[in-house]
This record gives sequence, structure tokens and C-alpha cells, in this order.
Amino acid sequence: MATAHTNLSAFNPEEVPSGKGLRIAVVVAEWNQQITENLFQGAEEALLACGVSKDNILRTNVPGSFELVFGAKKALEKGADAVIVIGSVIQGETKHFDFVCQGVTQGIVQLNLSANAPVIFCVLTDNTLQQAIDRSGGQHGNKGVEAAVTALKMVALAKS
Repeated sequence: MATAHTNLSAFNPEEVPSGKGLRIAVVVAEWNQQITENLFQGAEEALLACGVSKDNILRTNVPGSFELVFGAKKALEKGADAVIVIGSVIQGETKHFDFVCQGVTQGIVQLNLSANAPVIFCVLTDNTLQQAIDRSGGQHGNKGVEAAVTALKMVALAKS
């Protein structure tokens, strides 16, 4: 496992492009809310630490991970400088996991290819609830933090 025994969420705000004046949309799935709320909190704290004002962190909730793509599309239409999509899909007993993961991944790819602003993928696709907990503020850090840092870096790239 790539993140075994590693916390990838540590970052130095001075080494991240400033978020001052940027509007960052965060689309959050309500399904597996315990996980997605932790991811949102990590993303929000990182964005604030990097200069994004609280008023410019634009949160939208959607029912589940599959709906993240539409939520991101709407955020792009409203002029967000970047969109972070936050979801958590945990393997169950059916193929539903595969369809949801493939659908949301392909949808985000399509948006990144067609939009002028980056859409950052922060959808956990874990085999167990414990794995999701470990990546949403547990022993492997918080992927929401990583998504926020990625968003700021990608906005800087888009503006270069």
C-alpha cells in the first residue's frame, strides 16, 4: 500500500501558492458523512492557512459521490477558480462500488479536459471503513488537506 505508515498531509503554507483572492468551491458528498466531513475540515483548514478567505470557500453538498460531477460542473459555471470534490466510497458486496468509482472518476476527467479551472479529486475509494478513517484525519493524514494544496498548485499552473 502506497501510504502505509505515512502521513502525507504535512505541508508548509509558505511553499504553497497563495490562495488570496481565490474562490475555491468544495463539493461534498453526504454519503459516508463521517468521512466526508473530516475531509472537508482538512481541506478548509489548509485553504485558510494558505490565504483563502472563509467567504471564498464555497461549499455545496450533494447526496453521494456519483453526484459530485454535476456539483462540480455547477461550481465551474459559477466561476470558481478551482473545485475540490470530496466523497467516500467503501467497498460493499455488490458491483455498485465499481460503477460509482468509475463514473465519478471519468466525470472528473471530462471536466478537467473541458473546463478552464481545475477539478481536484478527493474521493476515497477504500475497501473498509477503517481505511477511510485512516485517510480522513487518521494515521495516514487527511486527504482533504492534500486536495486543498493540490487545488492551489493547479490554479497557479492554470494562471501561468
